Amino acid sequence: MKNVLSEQELHNLAMNIVGKDLVDKGYEFLAINSKLKKDPQYVALKNKKLHFVIVQAISYPDDPNVFDLVFLETIKQHALKFKAKTFYAPVGLANATDYSLPVTSDGDYVVNYPGVKEI
Repeated sequence: MKNVLSEQELHNLAMNIVGKDLVDKGYEFLAINSKLKKDPQYVALKNKKLHFVIVQAISYPDDPNVFDLVFLETIKQHALKFKAKTFYAPVGLANATDYSLPVTSDGDYVVNYPGVKEI
């Protein structure tokens, strides 16, 4: 299969989905980090409050509603030093034609995005 999205490309796709959602909800970005394993991805302001948003691309069959609490708690402790709220934004991605196949740049995909969740 050609044009399979890399882990970084899947992450960038998830970042775009979450970024648009945050903009639509009135967040103002102070910093954006799209590198894999560099958290948080978004540092944003809303209502004069600081928010850290962790974005993760989750490939099918993994469930975007299941997450690593120890990892998220580490980020939350870091955010508290800045008096920031911490949010987790999982984005489930699957090949629209066949869920067992990887997502490709030239094919349709399905998004399972439950929105940002406060930690």
